[in-house]
Amino acid sequence: MLRNICRYQRQFGQVIWPFSFPQGHHGPSLSTHLQKAKYSSAITERKKFYENVSISQGEGGVFEINLDKRKLKTPGGKLFTVPNEALAIAVATEWDVQKDTLKFYTMHLTTLCNTALDNPTQRTEEQMISAALKFLDTDTICYRVEEPPGLVELQRNEWDPVMNWIEQRYNVVIGSSSNIMGPQIPEETKETFRQHLNSYNFWALTGLEYVITQLKSLILSFGLIDRHLSVEQAVLLSRLEEEYQIQHWGNVESAHDYDMYELRARTAAGAMFVHLSSESTAVKRKILQD
Repeated sequence: MLRNICRYQRQFGQVIWPFSFPQGHHGPSLSTHLQKAKYSSAITERKKFYENVSISQGEGGVFEINLDKRKLKTPGGKLFTVPNEALAIAVATEWDVQKDTLKFYTMHLTTLCNTALDNPTQRTEEQMISAALKFLDTDTICYRVEEPPGLVELQRNEWDPVMNWIEQRYNVVIGSSSNIMGPQIPEETKETFRQHLNSYNFWALTGLEYVITQLKSLILSFGLIDRHLSVEQAVLLSRLEEEYQIQHWGNVESAHDYDMYELRARTAAGAMFVHLSSESTAVKRKILQD
């Protein structure tokens, strides 16, 4: 499907910004773009303006995305470049599968790359790590209900095994609580996780933060990135109380299915982005093949 995707074209054509505004209209400044990972989706759709998608290797070994003979740019005006071929192929595939209308809100890898390249909120890696650790204090699976009994049992049966896994995996203590203040997370636990997060580069942290935001859980995100949980399992565990209520009270089926599909798609894209941004070439190729 992806035409000429692995052909290293060294053509320097026109650079294109697909999120550009019509003549006579000024787009929002960088500081007023939609925040974080969603900022580049301010324009949600646009008529498709290209036929062929390819990648090329640029200066310094980075890879670029070509739409016909024009090079893609970020919403901030930078040349769109990614650090490796595997990620370039994944992003190019997002562009290639678009039909007559470009649906930018479905292009999660492109959005994450734009966020990493433009860094619209101008944050450092340390600030991103601190933000991720704050989720631990309000982590979804750390807060337990006291009633109804059916939900209490469901949380214990489904969340406790994940909690036991992460405590053993990282040799930490987390715990859970039904108190509105949540459990008291030991500083030693936070420091262990901080050291682990320090092993991630800026791009991987961008993807991890995106996953954490979707799941509202650092614990579930670690379980997913470490391949202890599948995307489907992580998403279902993050929505456990909602799914319990739906089973008992019903729901609007089409809306529920759409929300679940979208959450799975965003979570899967974030997890793939983390792996493609941080692992060896051999592993990246295997992920894409799978």
